[in-house]
This record gives sequence, structure tokens and C-alpha cells, in this order.
Amino acid sequence: MLGANDGIVSTAAIIVGVASADSTRAAILTAGTAGLVAGAASMAAGEYVSVSSQADAERADLAVEQRELRSDPEGEQQELAAIYLKRGLSSRLAEEVAAELSARPDLLQVHARDELGMTELSHARPLQAAGASAASFTVGAALPLIAVILAPASARIAVTMAATTVALAVTGWAGARMGGAPPARGTIRVVVWGIAAMLLTMAVGRVVGTAV
Repeated sequence: MLGANDGIVSTAAIIVGVASADSTRAAILTAGTAGLVAGAASMAAGEYVSVSSQADAERADLAVEQRELRSDPEGEQQELAAIYLKRGLSSRLAEEVAAELSARPDLLQVHARDELGMTELSHARPLQAAGASAASFTVGAALPLIAVILAPASARIAVTMAATTVALAVTGWAGARMGGAPPARGTIRVVVWGIAAMLLTMAVGRVVGTAV
């Protein structure tokens, strides 16, 4: 939802700002499309770098764990036993489970899961994260673009702001529901800041448009 909200707000703000400067339809669409492409690329690049750093950290942790398994296998087995003891197993059973798992060929994966908290689902995937972020931003950014394309020239700003407000209300409500937060609070927060961003760029567009 965050990527979609970013796309909605940033593109709508660009469109409203450019339209407020009495720009032509072509200029407005060019600016909006450029904002969509630039925003999606920026989101993808940022997410790729961030998740790649996470993946590097995971690989480093696994390398350290592998060295420790080679240099101190007994100590690592005791670490497993202590983990299972904390999870509620009896001391004897924790020792038995740790001993049996320590004999497995995939011992590194066992430690990655139980000691480091790494699972198949939690592994960092930079390309997947970058693609999802760019797609989410693009979907959100397309909404104000479609609105301004369909709107009559005399009502471009009003229609774009209205469509954006509705879209933000929907994503704010959905995001709050998925996160278990009060829907009304999340919806109002997203809508208020989205409208504030559009009003700001509207003011800037009018000032710059008049000056130029």
C-alpha cells in the first residue's frame, strides 16, 4: 500500500502543480508520465539497494555460522539445546533434539532457522522486491493520470484532486485494515497529507506560472 500511496500522491501533486500553471494538456500529461516513470524507477532502485544490503547481511551471518559449526560443533549443539529449552522442551528432550538435528547434513539450515531466524519465506530477494515496489507505485500513479486524461480542460484540477482523494481513502482504509489499525484514523491521515501535498504544489504552480 505504501508504494501505491506514494504513486498516487506524488503523481497527483505533479499534475495539479503543472495544471495550476495554466499548462497545456500535453505538458500536464508529459509531466505526469515522467513523474510516474521516475518514481517507479526510484522506488525500484531504492528497494533493490535496501534488500540487497539485507541479503548481504544474511550471507555474512551464514558464513559466520558455518565457521562456528566447523570450529566448535559441540558449542553450537549446546546453543540449539538452549534454544529448544527456552521454547518449552524438557532439558533431556532439548538435548536429544539438538543432538539428532546436529547429525543432519543440513545443519547450517537448522541453525539458520532456529538460531538466526531465517526461513525460506524471509530470505531477501532484491529483484522481486524491486519489481513489486515499482509495480505498486505504477498502479497508484496511473490513477491520477487516468483522471486528468478523462477530465474536461476546465475541471482538470478538481477532477484529479477528487479522484486522488477517493483513491487515497480506499488505500488508507485497506492499509489500516490489513495492519489491524483503526480504519478511520488511517484513512484520515492518508487523505489529509495527500490533499496537503496537492495544495502545496498547486500554490507553487500558480506562483511559478505567474512569474514565468
